[in-house]
Amino acid sequence: MPRPTRFYSNAQEKRVAKAVGGKKTANSGATMFSKGDVTTKNWLIECKTCTEPRKSFTLQKEWFDKNEEEAFAMHKDYSAIVFDFGDGVDRYIIDQRLFQKLQEYLESEEQADA
Repeated sequence: MPRPTRFYSNAQEKRVAKAVGGKKTANSGATMFSKGDVTTKNWLIECKTCTEPRKSFTLQKEWFDKNEEEAFAMHKDYSAIVFDFGDGVDRYIIDQRLFQKLQEYLESEEQADA
C-alpha cells in the first residue's frame, strides 16, 4: 500500500531541519505567523519532494516568490528551496546574490589556505 505524500514530505522536512540545525515548522507553515517548512535564525526553507524516484522535477517561480516574501515577513535574511528527486538526496536552490556571497567566501578560504 502506497504511503501518503505527507509521509515523504515530513521525512524530508525532518532531514533538512537536522542537516541545517533548524526547526521543522508545524503544519508545514500553514499557520498565520510561521511559514515555510524549516527555519533557522537566518533562513526560511521550503521543501519539495517526490514520492517516488524521478529523473526530472518541475520548479515553479511562484514557490520562489512566495518563499522570498515569507522570509522577508519573518525577518529572515535568506531563503532556499530544497527538493528531492525521490532518492533521499536534498538539493538546495539559492538566489544569485547568495551564491555570489558563497563563492566569495570559498575563494577567500582557498586564498587563506594557500
